[in-house]
Amino acid sequence: MAGIVIIPVKSFSLGKRRLAGAVDPKTRARLGEALAENVASTVIDAGQMPLIVTADPVVAEWATRSGFPSLPDPDEGLDTAAQTGVDWALQSGTFWLLLHSDLPLIETSDIDALTRPLNASRDVIAPSADGGTSAIGSRERVNFSFGVASFHRHLSSLTDPEVVARLGLLLDVDSPGDLRAVSTSDRGRWLEEVLAEASPAGW
Repeated sequence: MAGIVIIPVKSFSLGKRRLAGAVDPKTRARLGEALAENVASTVIDAGQMPLIVTADPVVAEWATRSGFPSLPDPDEGLDTAAQTGVDWALQSGTFWLLLHSDLPLIETSDIDALTRPLNASRDVIAPSADGGTSAIGSRERVNFSFGVASFHRHLSSLTDPEVVARLGLLLDVDSPGDLRAVSTSDRGRWLEEVLAEASPAGW
């Protein structure tokens, strides 16, 4: 049975504010949508079921239009959005995995590396390059504590976790420096094309 991969998604138009000095609002919105679509599509290609959790009606409409199941988010922060997705996923009788929506270098092999321990009834966690949590999964509820240095907080809350550190899970997009880092990888070329189409004058 496929697992449920929870992907919390903020408003495309309001997200990525730390990019404001380098990327105009229209391009930031297109960037947020493209990143989320890439993650959700990669989840499907890996044989798992994405679940978009969002409080934004535009994002919910995008999910429906794109064929991705979605769930209303109470709009009380990432921890609550994550728990909302987990509560829904636990009813399915399979494992859940939470992924951020802005992982531009993710590939199906990264999803496979995360789901292998989950299929063996182990917990799993993946760090981001800045000490955060890019992915976390289990078959039970956990106490979410996203934010600065969340990896170690989450790690201590899991039972017999497997730590998965991979290129596709290390880098998310929050700052202009992150965009520059993405551009140095062949995996990130697709995002350069998205940015070029959204902002022909450059970013």
